[in-house]
Amino acid sequence: MSPRRRVLVLLVAGVVLVAAVAFGVRWFAGLGPAVDPDSRPDQAAPGPVLLVPGYGGSRESLGALAARIEATGRDAEVLTLAGDGTGDLGAQVEVLDEAVDARLAAGAPSVDVVGYSAGGVVAGLWVAREEGAARARRIVTIGSPLTGTAVAAAGAASAPDACPVACRQLAPGSGELAELARARVGGAVPWLSIWTADDQTVTPPDSARLDGAVNVELQSVCPTARVGHGGLPNDPAVTGLVLRGISADPLAPPTDCASLRATPG
Repeated sequence: MSPRRRVLVLLVAGVVLVAAVAFGVRWFAGLGPAVDPDSRPDQAAPGPVLLVPGYGGSRESLGALAARIEATGRDAEVLTLAGDGTGDLGAQVEVLDEAVDARLAAGAPSVDVVGYSAGGVVAGLWVAREEGAARARRIVTIGSPLTGTAVAAAGAASAPDACPVACRQLAPGSGELAELARARVGGAVPWLSIWTADDQTVTPPDSARLDGAVNVELQSVCPTARVGHGGLPNDPAVTGLVLRGISADPLAPPTDCASLRATPG
């Protein structure tokens, strides 16, 4: 090998080594897999918003929030989950993926996904399984048991007949939640995770905390807020957080409760 060719080979090997080290540092630091910024959707060009209901699939729980999003001029759709929304979360991932495909095929530059409760786990699995980081501009989750809920674990243990597939998949340590943790989705796409300290359905409430995401406990911004799990989608401050989270503004932690509650929409 000529000296010139040897130098070229060494330079190429050095570039590959640096890239591999950078990838490894991100992975083991919990920052998620390295994602090419050029492959991410344009943060300044918001597209339609897809809202994923929680366990049981009730679309009504997200109706008011969808209306507030539409009042800002955005197109918003609450998805109808497969079956009754208590079956395999993988089936719900397919529903979301089909909805995203339809919007992109119709010309949308990207989508924003808002997942409530178990719908946030569905959103995370979609990012992990369906290259969501290249198709979702942002993800917002509301009261989502991203590391599981003890309520599901107790149900699976004490009343298995009353704890369908999705219930078992939301128990800490399930295969689906382990997959979500391995994928480090919070570092793959701009993500806002919101929860309330008063949650008695997702226990502990900070199971909604996600590495790499902008994590917001409602009471850290609105100390006097008293909001349970079911009240999250319609709470004015939560609505303000969601509207800011899916706006064209940079994703950042909020600081003022009054301005959140007054967010137009």
